[in-house]
Amino acid sequence: MASYRLIWKRSAEKELRKIPRDAVILLLELAKSLIENPFPAGYKKLVGTEETYRVRSGNYRLIYQIKDKQLIIEIVRVGHRSNVYKLG
Repeated sequence: MASYRLIWKRSAEKELRKIPRDAVILLLELAKSLIENPFPAGYKKLVGTEETYRVRSGNYRLIYQIKDKQLIIEIVRVGHRSNVYKLG
């Protein structure tokens, strides 16, 4: 299986800066692991979406999209579980 390329949306990078450093380290490791396995244990497909998934790291969530044709995983949101699903 070919490796995916990991890209971050600029807004997700900004969200990452607001998270405590210890959680950021775990989230970055989790994001990197998606390159080899885009469907890790505990991943969930978001309802009402074609290619959007979420994965947990403690109280934080990575929301990502898999673009299979281009072999790209794009991190679209990152944040605390209490507000990462809210739009805007």
